[in-house]
Amino acid sequence: MAAELTYRPWRDGDDLELIQIWGDPATPQAHVDRTMLRPDSEEPWARTMVAEDQGVPIAAATLFASTLHPDRLWCFAEVARDHRRHGIATELVRRLRAEVPAGGPQELKSRYTEEGADAAAASGFAASLGQHPIMRSRAVVIEPGGMKLPNFSEDGLTLDESATGSVELTRLVVDFYNAVHGWDRSEMTLGRAQTMLLAESTGAKGAVVLRDKPQPAGGRIQAFAVSYEPDRVDAPADVLVGWDPALAEDDAREAVFGLLAMLAHQYPVKVEVDDAMTALVEVVDGLVAARQATVITTTRIVATA
Repeated sequence: MAAELTYRPWRDGDDLELIQIWGDPATPQAHVDRTMLRPDSEEPWARTMVAEDQGVPIAAATLFASTLHPDRLWCFAEVARDHRRHGIATELVRRLRAEVPAGGPQELKSRYTEEGADAAAASGFAASLGQHPIMRSRAVVIEPGGMKLPNFSEDGLTLDESATGSVELTRLVVDFYNAVHGWDRSEMTLGRAQTMLLAESTGAKGAVVLRDKPQPAGGRIQAFAVSYEPDRVDAPADVLVGWDPALAEDDAREAVFGLLAMLAHQYPVKVEVDDAMTALVEVVDGLVAARQATVITTTRIVATA
């Protein structure tokens, strides 16, 4: 079937036509991934190609570079259900790879969720491209009231609100992000942290920080949490949790536990946990085992190298 199709670059309006053909996404992550489809550009580099059957768009794929993670190209492809298993996505990616500049990154990375009807097909397609798992990421809801609260004191541990524009917080977010992305090297900067994680346009509502002692006494931030607007009014708050990567492992785990205990004292919260976030993983795994937290989705990130 692939030989009967025509292939062309992305153009305005393709997203609306493809959504009508594809129908609803299988998972919330698939909905987000469809936004990867974009017009061609040079800075940053991006190419998107569409497959048509008798003039009707039925599939699309994209490769694009990231200034934040410069070593790999993001790869995303989707094909209408009644056209799958005919090599269309493979052909789209082959054509796109032929356009990758020689001096830029050549390796591909993709992601898919283990939940949903398309997981097996996505895993098989990734393997056919020579991709292998490099990271597991989980969305976890922590239920309220199940964690022991930390002991605060006037000259010891304190919990403070922080402006998301705070230079102190932004620097720690940068250090944390780069520290936990050794598996996909990142070049987070103060400006990018604000634009991508902390600015109001990201949905960030506020931040709290856990200090080893009050700030006027020279207290340093041990852990931080940035809250975001949830997808639904009745959904748990989305929270980015991080810590000072200079902390010893036990201290980092203790700081994360104490901060999460405060965040989830009265209301549930949702956190994203990469396996590289070891302090958070240990806390969350314990809560899941104790049935005080629930894994909502599991995303596999795969790459060719």
